[in-house]
Amino acid sequence: MQQTLSQPQTTVTASTRGNVTRARIAGALGVIIAIGLIAVVVSRVDPGKVSTLTIPQPGGQIGQPLARIPLPTVPTVIVIQTLLGLAGIYIAIRQPLRWIVLYVSALIGLAFFTILLWAVAGSSVDLVDVLARVVRLATPITLGALAGLICERSGVVNIGIEGTMLFSACIGYIAAILTGYTWLGVAAAMLTGSVVSALHAVLSVNFKVDQIISGTVINLLAVGTTGYLRGAFIVPYEQRSGAEIVAQALGRQQIPGLWRIPILGPVLFSHPPITYLMLILVFVVNLMLFRTVWGLRTRAVGEQPKAADTVGINVNRLRFWNVVGSGLISGLAGAWFSLESTFRFDDVMTNGRGFIALAAMIFGKWTPLGAFGGALLFSSADALQIKIQGFNFGLPRQFLQMLPYIVTLIVLAGIIGRARPPAAVGKPYEKG
Repeated sequence: MQQTLSQPQTTVTASTRGNVTRARIAGALGVIIAIGLIAVVVSRVDPGKVSTLTIPQPGGQIGQPLARIPLPTVPTVIVIQTLLGLAGIYIAIRQPLRWIVLYVSALIGLAFFTILLWAVAGSSVDLVDVLARVVRLATPITLGALAGLICERSGVVNIGIEGTMLFSACIGYIAAILTGYTWLGVAAAMLTGSVVSALHAVLSVNFKVDQIISGTVINLLAVGTTGYLRGAFIVPYEQRSGAEIVAQALGRQQIPGLWRIPILGPVLFSHPPITYLMLILVFVVNLMLFRTVWGLRTRAVGEQPKAADTVGINVNRLRFWNVVGSGLISGLAGAWFSLESTFRFDDVMTNGRGFIALAAMIFGKWTPLGAFGGALLFSSADALQIKIQGFNFGLPRQFLQMLPYIVTLIVLAGIIGRARPPAAVGKPYEKG
């Protein structure tokens, strides 16, 4: 049991039966993407064009960056994608299973970088701003993934995170415009997340309702209820009292001294408050899950609930309060949408980020640090499509909007490796 409750097993095992293995699929995918990107860029970009990456000096004058990195677009893309293609051939032939996750991550990241170079051919782009956007846009995905892994580590599947975030975004915004205090809106959003998650806990833990059905009900309920609240209250209130609304979106806070560190400062120390809370929570949850009694018990009831019961752990009570506690984090993610990213509430404004958060959790093998890495990968697709939407370089805008979901499909298809969830996840516990 001790071995079971230690760090989760990274069972990145590929089937060695037959000729079609996970390593060969990943390698072949890499070769196809490399050839495709080289062909497209060579055919559409003038060989003489240069993509310039600029690194600004924090607090410096506009137009006087710390560094300019000119990269010949076509040769750079050919070199990067050729190396990726050769690595893909090596992966397909030698099938080194431990390198598959790293290779697929590099493949996705460098494919995005290639599209960025293609978009800014003949122009320049602020590289530090792109990286800062990646961190900022990872906030709701990371928070949703943390909420999901707290539930699933204790044995409860929670696909209702999307709906919980949407409920929280709506109620938090209403609380903010009524009281005039944005932080009261954040508190209301977290409380709402906790209440909605309590509903999921009651249904799935106490009444043994199918956990997938319970989460689906919450998601559907959120779309209908928040849509009604927006039409019946939010829009009329904004039209009637727009000038009287004094609350505003949470603004960017720069950490004194640290934000002036070149590159690292703007990327990590110049964000709005919820983004800082996300960065702190990643390490706090990781510490609590693997270094505290609560974490040991949570992992125990998620892996071997009967064994945990025999040593005096109340399995269902711990699962219930873990689900309720995860709602606070989901609520904070909801507040990010309506009170930090922007100051308004739109229908279905979470836009599937709750589901992508679950994919990031799986990508990270149910660990907080891994989930954060997965969230950065997903948010890089968002940051890319936002950053280059002003460039006219021939790639359809709809394709760019599909990027986060394409990455999600790649992860959920299991190309990165088979992820082993907690043994008792999704299984109601009956004492006796």
